Amino acid sequence: MDTVQIGWVGLGNMGTAIVQNLLKNGCSVNVYNRTKEKETAVVQAGARSQESMQQLVHNSSIVFTMVSDDAAVKEVYSGEKGLLSHAPGGKIFVDMSTVSPDTSRYLAEVCNKSGNDFLEAPVSGSVKPAQEGTLIILCGGPVEAYQKVKPYFDIIGKLSLHLGENGKGSSAKLAINYFLALNLQGLAETVLFAQDKGVKMEDMLTIINEGALANGITKGKAASIVNNSFPAAFALKHLAKDLRLADGQGIQTPLFSPVLHTFQQALQNGLGEEDVMAIFKYLQQGKGS
Repeated sequence: MDTVQIGWVGLGNMGTAIVQNLLKNGCSVNVYNRTKEKETAVVQAGARSQESMQQLVHNSSIVFTMVSDDAAVKEVYSGEKGLLSHAPGGKIFVDMSTVSPDTSRYLAEVCNKSGNDFLEAPVSGSVKPAQEGTLIILCGGPVEAYQKVKPYFDIIGKLSLHLGENGKGSSAKLAINYFLALNLQGLAETVLFAQDKGVKMEDMLTIINEGALANGITKGKAASIVNNSFPAAFALKHLAKDLRLADGQGIQTPLFSPVLHTFQQALQNGLGEEDVMAIFKYLQQGKGS
């Protein structure tokens, strides 16, 4: 694509898919992951493994991060061997993790103090959209930095939105993931209620997905419900974490407390590593009352 050197830290399922898209579109990508085995697929696709985060920063102009939670991202940026430990100025750091708006503002502050720009850019979408380059990117931070990174956002997603200053992108991500949780629990409750009244779950799912209430979640998760199989496209533990973050931001809507309770209980019942649609399994066991 061009001679800009991209850096990437964090090669989970999402990060790996995004890096592969960047490589397919001609980008030059340096990668670092603490578990080196997770670098294998992208290195085979043309990425260059870096020995440390400091080396990655030195060799890259724009550095993306995508890790599991607030504690992890703070360690990546501010740890003794983190991105900013020997960072020269003039870089753009882009965090695509789902974290608290407060954490995003903190990361912006520490980046700015070292003479670097910071964008938060969490995404709406899971592994399949990441593979297809159809994510929606929710960006907060300086508009000038956004314009410089936008060509790469255009590869990663079908839409990127600049929502304002740091904190706005993270807030939007928590809001959309709350709506996701409502969709998932509503779908599960609807199918289970119908089944309890003698309606086959396949028929109820057809009613939903052929009508005005159909959406990507109802269609995409129907097979998991029918097959009672929930391999993680987006692990339930991550959505439970996102709901806790929304709770920490003071959300007080009527439906929030019950949906938070249900997902936290599902997590405590050992479903955290399964897909978010495993909320159906939890409710099916009669544990949602």
